[in-house]
Parts: sequence; C-alpha cells; structure tokens
Amino acid sequence: MTRRDPVLAALAFTGLRWRGLVVPILLGVAGALSALGLAALSAWLITRAWQMPPVLYLSVAVTAVRALGISRGVFRYLERLATHDVALRAMADARTRVYRVLSQGSPGFTVGLRQSELMARTADDVDEIGNALVRGLIPMAVGAVTSVAAVLIMAMVSVPAAAVLAVALLVSGVLAPWLAARGSSRRVADAAQAREDVAEAASSLLWHGPELAVAGARERVLRAVSAADRRTERAEDAGMRWQAAAQAVTPIAMGVSVLAAAIIGVQLASGLSGSLMDVPTGDGITPMLLGVLLLLPLSSFETTAPLVEAGIAWESGRQAARRVMTLVDGARAGGGAGDDPVVETAPTRLTAVDLEWGWEHPLGEPLDLALDPGSRQVIVGPSGVGKSTLLMTIAGLLPPLTGDVTCDGADLRSSVCYFPDDAHVFSTTVRENLRVARGDVSDAEIGVALKQVGLGEWLDGLPGGLDEKLVGGSAALSGGQRRRLLLARALLHPAPVVLLDEPTEHLDAADAQRLMALICGDLFGDRTVVAVTHQDVSGVDVPVLRLG
Repeated sequence: MTRRDPVLAALAFTGLRWRGLVVPILLGVAGALSALGLAALSAWLITRAWQMPPVLYLSVAVTAVRALGISRGVFRYLERLATHDVALRAMADARTRVYRVLSQGSPGFTVGLRQSELMARTADDVDEIGNALVRGLIPMAVGAVTSVAAVLIMAMVSVPAAAVLAVALLVSGVLAPWLAARGSSRRVADAAQAREDVAEAASSLLWHGPELAVAGARERVLRAVSAADRRTERAEDAGMRWQAAAQAVTPIAMGVSVLAAAIIGVQLASGLSGSLMDVPTGDGITPMLLGVLLLLPLSSFETTAPLVEAGIAWESGRQAARRVMTLVDGARAGGGAGDDPVVETAPTRLTAVDLEWGWEHPLGEPLDLALDPGSRQVIVGPSGVGKSTLLMTIAGLLPPLTGDVTCDGADLRSSVCYFPDDAHVFSTTVRENLRVARGDVSDAEIGVALKQVGLGEWLDGLPGGLDEKLVGGSAALSGGQRRRLLLARALLHPAPVVLLDEPTEHLDAADAQRLMALICGDLFGDRTVVAVTHQDVSGVDVPVLRLG
C-alpha cells in the first residue's frame, strides 16, 4: 500500500483545506503567464517594429506590453500575500493541534521527551512544514501549470520546438529538483540534528545556568553549544556539490532549448518544414513568429529555475513532517482527545504491589506501598537514583516495568496529582498561576493557601495583590518563593493523592525542615501525600523510604 507523503499528511493534520491553495496557485499562474505573454508579445513587437510600420499599428502592442509588465508584478505580490497567509494559518493550526494532542494524549510519552526535542518539533519543524508549502508546493504547482502553457504556445509555432521545450522543462523542473532533494537529504537530517543539539545545550544554560555555574560546568556546556553550532554550519555547507550540479541543469536545459528553437527556426525560415501559424510569405515563417520561437523558451524557464530550491525545501519539509507526525502518533498511542478523566475528590487508598520502575531497566528493588487516606510517605535519596521516575510511575505518567499501582480501583490519573520540581510558573497574575490547579478556586481560598505555605506576608506586600503579574514567570520569584507557590498550587488541587517532587528545594536547611514538617503534618488534611527529597528529614516523624 502506498504511504502518504509526510508533508501532505502533516498539512492534512493541520486541517488545511486544499481549496485554500487554489487562490495562491491561480495568482502564481497568472503572474507566470503574464511573464510568458510579455516575452511572446515583446518578441512580436521587436520584430514588427523592425519592419517600421506606422506607429499606430504598434500602439495596442505597446500598451499590452506595459499592462503585462505591471500585471506580472501585481500578481506576484498578491500571490506572496495569499501564500504566506495560508502557510502562517497552517503553521498556527499545526502548533495548536500538536499542543492539544500532547496535553490530551499519552503522558508517559510526553514526559519522556527532552525539552529541546519538544521545542524543535513545535518550532523549527513546524516552520519547515510551512516553508515546504511556501517554497515547495506552491512553486511546484505554478511551475507545472506554466510549463504546460508554454509548451502549448510553442506548439502553435512549431511542434518539434515544443517537444524539445517539453523535454527541457521536464529536466529543469523535475530531474533537477529531484537530484537536489536526494543529494541534500543527508545534509537536511544532519542540520536538523545539529540544530536540536544547539537547542538542548542552550536550554540547559537558560534553565540551569546558576546550577551549572556553581558546579563549574558552565564552560563545558558553552563549548557544547559552540560545537553544535559548528556542526550546524558544516551540515548546511555539506552536499553543496549536489545542489550546485542541480542548479546547473536549468541553464543547460535552457541553452539546449533555445539552440534547438534557433535551428528549427532557421529550417522553417528556409521552407524545410511547416508551421501551424505561418503567414504565407514564401519563406515558411514570419519574422514575428521567429522572434517568439527564440524568446519564449527564455521566459518559460523562469518558473522552473526556483524548483531546485523548491525540491530542497520539500525534502526539509518531508523530514520535519515525519518527525512531527511521529510525535503526534506517539502521544496519541496512550490517549486521545476527550479522554481526560474527571478528577476524583473522595479520599482513596493508594497501593503499589511488586512495583519496578524505570525507563528501560529497573532503578531499584521491587516496591510495595499501602497508603490509607491521610497517610504520609517520604522518599529520600541522592540525585539520579530514580525518585522522580518513581513518582511519575505512581502518578500513572509512566507505565511500571512490573507490578501495579491502584487507587481503590479508580482510574489512577483521576485520583493522583503530580507536581514536578520544575513545574512552570506562568508570566501572568498570581491568581491565574494558582487557578491552574483548580479553575473555580475563589480568591479567599487562594489567600488561605498562600498563608498556609508561608507566602502571606509576600502576598500582602504585592501592590496588586492577587492581580500582581509575575513578569517573566519564575524570574519574578526567588527559588524559595517559587517552591512555596507551587506547593500552594498542589494544596488547591482537589485530587485525593498528592505527589510532590523536591518540595523544599532552594530553601535553607531550617526553612526546609519546617516546610517538610508542615507537609507531613496537617497541611493536606485527609489527603494522601508522597514527597521525594534528597535533603535530611531526620526531624520528620513519618515513614521514610530510602533509595540508592
């Protein structure tokens, strides 16, 4: 069974209606046909003026040349506007639909992706799909229609010249782009990977700059950025021989076509063959038609010359579309639109039996947990032993390698809320940052939650109160304030089981002890709380599970 081209599949995913491409293509064809008409009419006008007829005989042709010259520019401008409008709308729709699929699809697939990978798929790759539409699909369609028109016009002058032109246009408009695309496929893939490496290193610097500076690793990451950037440049420069060879095909094809037209024109002028549009002059062809025969091929290749770049843009778009659709299909594998469960609020018992967790291999010994409503469990261990992975497995975001996790038979995702250590703080008001947890929460409830986590004085000191906008998101808060704000978000969430990843990070030892004691105390009432940390919890009187 023939598989659909990735670009076409991606454009269908965006909801692009193919009739939306009709206007850009028609405008592009109108501009190209204006150029063809201008070439043919100019050839006729030049040769006719050589015969020095009365000036009034040429006035209509002169006016038509001006009209065609102006219309060509106008149609091309309108085609650019229409094409970019369609492409930008398709790219915006693509990002919206990708975000929706990721948010409603398989959580386990999403959390396993690197931040740079997500950014590359939703930014660069979507841009490449739009580029394939603007610089690939539309020019190909315009080139195809215009080439057919040029061959038909040439056939009215000379069938042999039209046959030569058709072959030359096929070489220029099909073979050359195919060679360029095939020759650049490896370069396109390498360049995409190199750009993703740049994004990975740059995001590490942006998100973890202070930690890298403290660890003395910032220079190493900066060197990684430079190395990835150099790989990008090398990848962009590689394969230029193929592209240069493909670019040379069009001038060669054009030269062959013009030379053949000249030879055929000489033969026609000598009366060695006939012409479909000859005016009986005794010499087989009129001077005006001879001019058209020679100049029309030059204008015909105007729409096929850009198709080498169109082939490269299409290949880049194909590879980008394949990566985007792989992302979409992976997210859809474990979920789909509209299948998000309703959050349960009744107290529930959390149970884990023979649980092994990890991405590919177990990160610890099989684990058994039995937590009644109101229970507290602290998991302690150094960084890298799998604490966060264990929490994501308990939350149902990652499938267990072996064993089961249940909540009194209820759907796990409807009963558990997981709060990672890097949860996002949005560049909006304090109120909206907490409504992320529960959309119907009241201002009074928000105020109580902030006071419970130790941000009461901070809230009172804000000029706008709950309407104060946190400009820059996390940048508007200290590390400790950010942790407490995220804890308030968890406190407002209605799920009966709360999983907290490093809730006391960025706090000094004394504040961390007090906040952990608060978490393990009555802060969450009869809700079950599981918290992981690498800090000392010797002063907390709750069950402690040590990993590593």
